[in-house]
Amino acid sequence: MSNIQLWAHASVAEVRGDAHLEEISILCSDTNKIERVPATSMFIFIGALPRTQWLGNLVERDERGFLLTGPDLVSDGKHPKGWALDRDPFLLETNVPGIFAVGDVRHGSVKRVASGVGEGSVAVQFIHQYLSKV
Repeated sequence: MSNIQLWAHASVAEVRGDAHLEEISILCSDTNKIERVPATSMFIFIGALPRTQWLGNLVERDERGFLLTGPDLVSDGKHPKGWALDRDPFLLETNVPGIFAVGDVRHGSVKRVASGVGEGSVAVQFIHQYLSKV
């Protein structure tokens, strides 16, 4: 289709518009230049890989690399290895107390931007609960 373009080595640097999307700024990593293009809509696809390798062995992951949180960490009523608290991990909390994961990186997530944003706002409440006890 003539109205679809595939840009390799590119990422969205900025979006602009007053009442709706009007322009997207695209950073081309091979040239390190930003190109602005007119746009009225944008489809976001971040991929199917969680890219959590940078965490090393700090946070527990499933076999595909997605972070385990909340109930996914409790097996047969047992807390995750090294869990020292008397409570179960909060819904979005990893096996490290006080570290929370939201959005596509989380095991069992629904892979939608709105879900990630919503989970982020919920995580803030859990962070407040966590901080009130430390």
